[in-house]
Amino acid sequence: MVTAVVLSGGGSLGAVQVGMLLALSDRDVTPDLLVGSSVGALNAAFMAGHPAASGAQQLARTWTKLRRSDVFPTDVTRLLRAAAGRTSGLADPKSLRALVQSNLTYPRLEDAPVRLAVVSTDVLAGQEVVLCDGATVDAVMASAALPGVFPPVRLGERLLMDGGVVNNTPISVAHRLGADTIYVLPTGYACALSEPPRSPLGMAIHAVTIAIQQRLIADVTALQGTIDLRVAPPLCPLSVSPIDFRHTAGLIDRARAATGAWLDRPISADQARDLAMHSHPSEHAHRESRGSL
Repeated sequence: MVTAVVLSGGGSLGAVQVGMLLALSDRDVTPDLLVGSSVGALNAAFMAGHPAASGAQQLARTWTKLRRSDVFPTDVTRLLRAAAGRTSGLADPKSLRALVQSNLTYPRLEDAPVRLAVVSTDVLAGQEVVLCDGATVDAVMASAALPGVFPPVRLGERLLMDGGVVNNTPISVAHRLGADTIYVLPTGYACALSEPPRSPLGMAIHAVTIAIQQRLIADVTALQGTIDLRVAPPLCPLSVSPIDFRHTAGLIDRARAATGAWLDRPISADQARDLAMHSHPSEHAHRESRGSL
């Protein structure tokens, strides 16, 4: 029997996955396979190198120290260069690469203590590329290369970008790699914003998370009942932008509690229904943004 944990993309909402991973660790759920896309690839790669119970705790400490500038650093010069077509990304990937490099313990994917698969997208062919071997940092950076935000990453003859473009929650990859039981850790989406994101970057990533949720619902609808699929419920209500790193500690704590409660009850018969897109009254969102985080 092979137990897989699948981690989706979602920018700063990757903190939600950390709380979910803590809840799994609390109940001794140990994966044989980790599959990640975009920020889920970063979390999966970290956990693949720190498989002990302390791994999720260490990941949580790392996340609570993150700031937006550590992941999405921008400046006027780079924005002007991007506008002039002299660079393909609004943010410099050097900071994120340094962060990834400093937190990984194995140089190549095939050396990971826990089997790992990272999902990216071939820029030219528009096809899913699943990376199970090769340089770990390059693979993770390719999976997280959000179009327009980070430049694509060249691996051999391929030019790769964010895996979320083709398969943000790669349940199908885990299934193809032989998983019998699949825990799915979605980041969710901001379902209770009191106002739209103000920056182009914030709006772009918010739009991506909504598209991600739609694809997840479709995949769960297609697969539930055919495999042992266990989809952790996203946080709700959620009023945090996917580029806002100020609330990571609160997101981790909320997700750990919510996922723990979910693990302690029977799996829903219709998990796709539980993921349905929705909104919240603005006053509810206002209370949540003031009080629960």
